[in-house]
Amino acid sequence: MRVLVAGATGAVGKQLVPQLIAAGHQVTATTRSPGKVAGLKAAGADVAVVDGLDAVGVGEAVAKAEPEVVIHQMSALSDFDLRHFDRTFAKTNELRTTGLDHLMAAAQAAGARRIIVQSYSGWPNIRSGGPVKTEDDPLDPDPPQSMRPTLDAIRYLEKAVMSSPMEGVALRYGSLYGPGATDLFIDMIKRRQVPIIGNGAGVWSFIHVQDAASAAVAALNRGEGSYNIVDDEPAPVREWLPALATAVGAKKPFRLPAWLGRLAAGEAAVSAMTQVRGSSNAKAKAELPWQLAWPTWREGFVRGLHAVANQDPASRS
Repeated sequence: MRVLVAGATGAVGKQLVPQLIAAGHQVTATTRSPGKVAGLKAAGADVAVVDGLDAVGVGEAVAKAEPEVVIHQMSALSDFDLRHFDRTFAKTNELRTTGLDHLMAAAQAAGARRIIVQSYSGWPNIRSGGPVKTEDDPLDPDPPQSMRPTLDAIRYLEKAVMSSPMEGVALRYGSLYGPGATDLFIDMIKRRQVPIIGNGAGVWSFIHVQDAASAAVAALNRGEGSYNIVDDEPAPVREWLPALATAVGAKKPFRLPAWLGRLAAGEAAVSAMTQVRGSSNAKAKAELPWQLAWPTWREGFVRGLHAVANQDPASRS
């Protein structure tokens, strides 16, 4: 199958391209950086250097590739600052909206039958009711102010894909960890810059980058709509954060009362630490179907932060 991966050198893209090639697909990979071309070619992909916000460049790259399936993995995170959540995700949000528009227009013009996009599951979930949400539960109707532009972009992305004449799949990744995904966060933990705020009851769902990529491989021919791509064990911050600190050889995180956390890190940080809900992966496992190489963050934090499991991705698709 001819597959185009837009954003092939991000944390998920780096895992996805070799998995697709190992499964026998013909892959065109896009990157903004000429310096990353050699690595993609070495993996066996054709390469197009293009900025996802360049409509003409995207159109030319997609037209040349003539893909049957287009996968949107474009993001642009250079730091992580919960106090300025809107700034942190501004460029990624542009890629989720304007970049998506360019990619979808080009994909339709080239005759692609299917589009798979990277969405997100976790803090966008409604913050009331039970601790774990499914795809049928609504997204948060009233997130903290700094999170609203990002949630708006996620809503836009999913609505656009579901209303497309192409078959549309939105993979709602949980909080990514693994090679290339957690380096900055681990550094912050080692510097003791990530305290447990308030009761630490916010529930997070994680996903190893290898498993995030394998879900995209599994979705090439199966499924339609949105899928939570998370591991089997949603967990509160007060449980997973000390475990991650131990796994990376850091001191245990200190605690801040919610009022002080709000002053120090902002409302988004307090919400993430105390109110967010986790996600269920039952739909993805049943419909795609999809199997986890790293079923729980407990093992993944210990062995998978800088490595991938030795498992054939073709066997999971």
